[in-house]
Amino acid sequence: MQYIYRKIFHHIHPDSRAIAVDLAMYLAVITAFVWSIFSGAEASGYNWQWSRVPRYLFTLSDGAFHAGPLLTGLGVTLEITCYSMVLAFAFGLIAVLFRFSRSIVARYVAIFYVELIRNTPLMLQVLIMYFVIAPVLEMERFLSAVLALALFEGAYIAEIFRAGISSVPKGQWEAAESVGLSRFHTYRLIVLPQAIRATLPPLTGQAVSLVKDSALVSVIAIYDLTMQGQAIISETYLTFEIWFIVAFIYLVITVGLSFVVHYLEKKYSYDL
Repeated sequence: MQYIYRKIFHHIHPDSRAIAVDLAMYLAVITAFVWSIFSGAEASGYNWQWSRVPRYLFTLSDGAFHAGPLLTGLGVTLEITCYSMVLAFAFGLIAVLFRFSRSIVARYVAIFYVELIRNTPLMLQVLIMYFVIAPVLEMERFLSAVLALALFEGAYIAEIFRAGISSVPKGQWEAAESVGLSRFHTYRLIVLPQAIRATLPPLTGQAVSLVKDSALVSVIAIYDLTMQGQAIISETYLTFEIWFIVAFIYLVITVGLSFVVHYLEKKYSYDL
């Protein structure tokens, strides 16, 4: 029997064995964590009612699918995240171009924006955007939430882009200038393609952060996933069940996003 085991494990690639060991350890840690939560809740006398949860995800009526409040809130969360992500990349790109601009005014505007946003809490920015700026500009609640998130994440993306642009060798700037490329074409054809590829990993982390930060829009009564979860809990007292489902949904989104960007990173990777 030992001979058979040796023959089997001999043909398993070392990397596969390492992945299997890591996966087993990960599952063991997750199992221990979940067990500790469940055992702690049971010790406190909490009455689990998982059978009541599915109706808040979806219902089937006459063969038709109807999204429950949690899936409805998920749709709002994804919508806010997508709009905020596009604007955040735009704000970050504009800020970093201002930072590398020859104009002193543009550079100081970019520095002021980045430092102001990065050194104040996101919740405070959301509240100021909604209660102070939105009434003046007559913005709706949804737009004010998207703009607050985009400005916040854009400041961090600007710093990520700045690091990526700074990593481009100086000789490539000089070569572009020597062949007569304008500054716009130097950025578009040479600098930004390399900077974006080099900054994919930190940009992934920032995208994941945006998904999680979007939960803060619930403070201005936008019924995203988190707000829907709070509303259900206040009505049903299914505290642990609902929060576990909400956390699991966020986990699926962020892990899926990480896998997609990891695939893109491998596909477009190159030796710098």
